[in-house]
Amino acid sequence: MPDLTWIAVDQALPPVEQAWGSQTAAPGLLAAGQDLSAQRLFQAYSQGVFPWFSAGQPVLWWSPDPRMVLLPRHFRLQRSLRQTLKRCWLDPAYSLTFDRDFSQVIRRCSAAPRAGQNGTWIVPAMVQAYEDLHHKGHAHSAEVWHHGQLVAGLYFVALGRAVFGESMFTTISDGSKMALTCLVSVCLQHGVAAIDCQQNTAHLASLGALEMPRSDFLAMVDQGRAQSPIDWPTQTLYWDALKTLDTPP
Repeated sequence: MPDLTWIAVDQALPPVEQAWGSQTAAPGLLAAGQDLSAQRLFQAYSQGVFPWFSAGQPVLWWSPDPRMVLLPRHFRLQRSLRQTLKRCWLDPAYSLTFDRDFSQVIRRCSAAPRAGQNGTWIVPAMVQAYEDLHHKGHAHSAEVWHHGQLVAGLYFVALGRAVFGESMFTTISDGSKMALTCLVSVCLQHGVAAIDCQQNTAHLASLGALEMPRSDFLAMVDQGRAQSPIDWPTQTLYWDALKTLDTPP
């Protein structure tokens, strides 16, 4: 098993090429440490690196190869989901927003039950770090509201127009997919090349996400970071952007 780099608070993350390979016990594992500040998160995402660890573990940093991404133009907007969105769009009881309540979204994501998991990786230190990043303007939430109550949402990191999806929750049918569609529509409108999905799952693949070489992903991150940021709180669902997507049967 390869050695794992331990990073001090004032030490930079190692190059992503040093991440553990596919034949190791933890493919993509890059480093461990104790620092989970907003500044560290910003530096990590700038390099295509993200934290993922459980309670009682040190902060573990990851950079898998290949990387799972969702290209907005390849998003699979199922016919049933399109109909649900239109119905909710026409119903004044529903609203789709960005950044109305980031803190509630990340806490609801933390509390959401996960199949095959006894706990959550969104531990209190993780919540605090992303809230700090949100206050600095780099972490955001997409939300679905019904009669003023938050019923679904997701949170993500955005550096310029490099977008990194994190976690989602829902209490209604198709709720998290609605929040994701809202994010995709804005990304299409503003020319965002990819939404990072980090790890390969069947659910993400069903929505059109695919794996790409880490080097290609990092090139997209660099390109996105060089672009002007999106004013997320003012964004909403762009139906015209979604018209460019194919609707699977």
